[in-house]
Amino acid sequence: MPFIRLWQRLSDTPCFFVVHGWRVLLILILGVFVPQSFAQNYPQKSVRIINPFSPGGSLDLVARLLAKSLSNDFGQQFIVDNRPGAGGSIGVELVAKAPADGYTLLIVQSSITINPSLQSHISYDPVKDFAPISKLSSYMFFLVSHPSLPVHSVKALVELARAHPGQLNYASVGMGSGTHLAGELFAFMAKVKLTHIPYKGTGQVMPDLLGGQVALHFGSTSVVPQVKLGKLVALGVSGLKRSAALPQTPTIAEAGLPGYEVSAWNALFAPAMTPAPIVHVLEQRVQANMFRPEAKAVMDQQGLDADPSSSVALEALVKSELIKWARLIKQAGIRAE
Repeated sequence: MPFIRLWQRLSDTPCFFVVHGWRVLLILILGVFVPQSFAQNYPQKSVRIINPFSPGGSLDLVARLLAKSLSNDFGQQFIVDNRPGAGGSIGVELVAKAPADGYTLLIVQSSITINPSLQSHISYDPVKDFAPISKLSSYMFFLVSHPSLPVHSVKALVELARAHPGQLNYASVGMGSGTHLAGELFAFMAKVKLTHIPYKGTGQVMPDLLGGQVALHFGSTSVVPQVKLGKLVALGVSGLKRSAALPQTPTIAEAGLPGYEVSAWNALFAPAMTPAPIVHVLEQRVQANMFRPEAKAVMDQQGLDADPSSSVALEALVKSELIKWARLIKQAGIRAE
């Protein structure tokens, strides 16, 4: 801690303590106890949770569940503030530059560990610029197609894509998002060429997907209701096991692309240097809220798994996935568009 290092440095100057020792001691005591006291009174006003994507997706669902429960817990409003654009980078950068006082938080997908390898213009560091609080949920993607596409299986899709290279397009919720990388990995492993069309979020994808302007989408749980209504066709899921939300839909690996697997997660962060006691109290509340029956029921229905973690575990996850995705992106030759 900075206060310990200061004490050690000053301890080498005994004359300083003779004159100023009581002042230094007071500063050090305040440095230890003021942040703790501040955390005990936190929050004293409303808190913004920045969602770097548009409303309508699974991230927004989790954000609003969390905001509601934290508002009830703390007696202050936690407000979801959607700031879409640039594959999520606009909202993420906003939080990276925000005051480290606990009143601006970031809810973000695992794409925060993908973007640095795809976008050279990114000005934030996922490790240095954020204080991890907790993972919230984990999920897989659903490969869906518009009913007008004459395929009803992964194998049929691969055959059609090989016969018409570059003519089939797929929508993502933004450059560097999990929905983008899921499509790129599919094309790489199936040895086909698909045309990527990035949108600013699920809210923009769905009208074009339902209208047939785009043929394919590796969607989050927001596509499940449309599949059940027959408005979209589910071809496969990206995880290692089938989803309880669509149990009849096979994994992409078992449906014709062995070894394919992409999973994703949502997590909560604060700006770097946010006082540790605030991070700790938020971590505790988040972990309790994600396992509440009412929250789990909503997430289960949407194919989301409640998956909170410690701040330490989240930090380790971010570091490991930065390496994982960088290696995959390089091997697959994926390029930013």
